[in-house]
Amino acid sequence: MIKKFIDEESGKIIEQKVMNAITIDCAIFGFEQGKLEVLLIQHAEGISKGKWGLPGGWIKEDESIDNAAHRLLKELTGISDLYLEQLKAFGDPNRFPLGRVITIGYYALIKKEDYDVKAGFTASDAKWYKIEDTPNLIYDHNEILKYSLAHLRNKVRTAPIGFNLLPEKFTLYQLMQLYQEILGVELDKPNFRRKILKMKLLVDLKEKQQDVSHRAAKLYKFDPEIYTKLAKKGFNFEM
Repeated sequence: MIKKFIDEESGKIIEQKVMNAITIDCAIFGFEQGKLEVLLIQHAEGISKGKWGLPGGWIKEDESIDNAAHRLLKELTGISDLYLEQLKAFGDPNRFPLGRVITIGYYALIKKEDYDVKAGFTASDAKWYKIEDTPNLIYDHNEILKYSLAHLRNKVRTAPIGFNLLPEKFTLYQLMQLYQEILGVELDKPNFRRKILKMKLLVDLKEKQQDVSHRAAKLYKFDPEIYTKLAKKGFNFEM
């Protein structure tokens, strides 16, 4: 199968062979104002024109799956140098209306403030949606998003990956909001504070919030050495 791509060096549209039955789709999560969000793109062409879905597309015949995932994100949203984790293959025979196509699912967590998201090639718009406001997505993308969320909820209990969604400096309340959003539960504030501080994972910056209408809270950042140790060996974050 032949598909059109943008040549990185010349900026011209070129045609290349693609794997005619395998695609990639990525669930990219962000966090802002206490809400978990997902990045969606609106398709500008093809059978899904005008509809919303997860960023993704075709794999070139001469590239690895991981390289294809990074390229597609850059082309569709402008995001590059992003850590992506492969989830699994989604291969329902009827998932794509024009024929049998298997897609490889990925997910990532990013600090929204670090990225300038913009619609790219084959996308007419790129937009962050709160999880509860996500529209009906193309093909089986609702299923892929649901699976990605379940994976995130399981992993956040055993590895400190949630910090990838927070700004460099954050409050304990922001951290608690993050875990509440991901886990879908209401946490006890004193218990959460006691447990998270006991892990010695945070560094007290001896600073407080600035320009806030409420009482300024203390600011923290994560300790990179402790973070690396916990990320490798895992930990139990059941509240």
